[in-house]
Amino acid sequence: MSETASPEVHSPAVQSAVHKIFRRVVPLFFVMFVANYMDRVNLGFAQDELRADVGLSAAAFGLGAGVFFIAYALFEVPSNMLMERFGAKVWLTRIMISWGVVATAMAFVNSVEMFYALRFLLGVAEAGFFPAVIYYFSRWLPDSHRGRATSVFLMGSGTATVIVGPISGALMEMHGIWGHAGWQWMFFIEGVFSVVLGFVVYRFLDSGIEQATWLTDEEKTGLVATIDAEQAERDARRGGKTAEVSRWRLLADPQMLLFLWIYFAINVALYAVTFWLPSIVDDIGGVSDFQVGLLTAVPWLCALVALFVSGRISDRIGKRRPVLVVLLLLGGCGTLLAVFVSPWVGLGALCLAAMGFKPASPVFWTIPQSYLDARAAAPGIALINSIGNLGGFVAPTAFGIIEDTTGSTKGGLVGLTVVGFLAALSVLLVRGGGRNDRVRARPAEAAAAPAPEATPGAARSAHPGPATA
Repeated sequence: MSETASPEVHSPAVQSAVHKIFRRVVPLFFVMFVANYMDRVNLGFAQDELRADVGLSAAAFGLGAGVFFIAYALFEVPSNMLMERFGAKVWLTRIMISWGVVATAMAFVNSVEMFYALRFLLGVAEAGFFPAVIYYFSRWLPDSHRGRATSVFLMGSGTATVIVGPISGALMEMHGIWGHAGWQWMFFIEGVFSVVLGFVVYRFLDSGIEQATWLTDEEKTGLVATIDAEQAERDARRGGKTAEVSRWRLLADPQMLLFLWIYFAINVALYAVTFWLPSIVDDIGGVSDFQVGLLTAVPWLCALVALFVSGRISDRIGKRRPVLVVLLLLGGCGTLLAVFVSPWVGLGALCLAAMGFKPASPVFWTIPQSYLDARAAAPGIALINSIGNLGGFVAPTAFGIIEDTTGSTKGGLVGLTVVGFLAALSVLLVRGGGRNDRVRARPAEAAAAPAPEATPGAARSAHPGPATA
């Protein structure tokens, strides 16, 4: 959708279908992301105890927290290829159950090597989850509704960061029960929850519109026709040429390079705050594990509200870039303020940081979705997500090294401020031309390339299945 476009008005059948999707499918992905994010970041709450029991330094902990993202980036493309083969229903269920099994196994870590190995395997298991869901929305929802759907989906991670603190803090206080440490109980129980949820997902998720028995024939026809019409409009603006676009060709587009850097920066800031917030809160002193969990929930509760508000504002005014710039500047100001104030006031400053960096992600994703033609969307989204998520490796690793070297996380917070401000400036360089600014295939390729096949089981529309380089 163009940044300046007004909201589209759809037929009653399409509106009804969209309403049902938001009532059934979007909440399902929301709950999945809650579990996903919980198993990814609960490591931060076990930091002190895990480091003591296993013998991890701050740098080793940061490396283990970050190695997840290396595996995630390496295996995201193969995961997308396999989803094209097996369909969204089977593959998303596989992803969820396998990451739940690995997350459960974290309860049995007894060495630095095992810690690294399981964090790497967790990245392998989760690889492909996020771009698969974003792509799923592109096949099920008209352009004008994807921003809100993406925001609701990503509110799952915001909700997880709110509830993971109190829940993990409470589970950590199970220390000594049946001879197991509190961090072991935390990993085990939260991991098993994901496994059970995976089987629930298999029961309720459909791969494509045509398999959705809860939609009427009129709703299916109208929804597919709307998505087809939007793709036809894109094709018309591209002179009617159709082609698959590889990741290598996407890297030659300056706008794509900007997207990669901006999303990388967002992840650097977001995951640094996520993994080290419990440790920063613990510096307040005199608080129990459960109280640390409650206090760490406060910034993310503020971020959850900001997620919803920014998503609605972004969709309503149709101007993504100004909203994203404001969010990144807010996040940078929050981390900068946290350096110079007391721990209690610093908690308030980190609320500002969370309110900026957390909503920045869903607002950001609406920009490349509008920029990319549908046939470039699948490889483009996967490319941005895989490389951008490497920020999740850089952030905790750098913070761990900084803490080991200086004995403080203040240097890391200053670095996050710089990253946030640079990302905000970079957003201003993104073109705002909307649908006319697309990644285009060369005419020769366009003439030779066949239309890609749809994802198995999906409704036949102009949107292809996940493409590969």
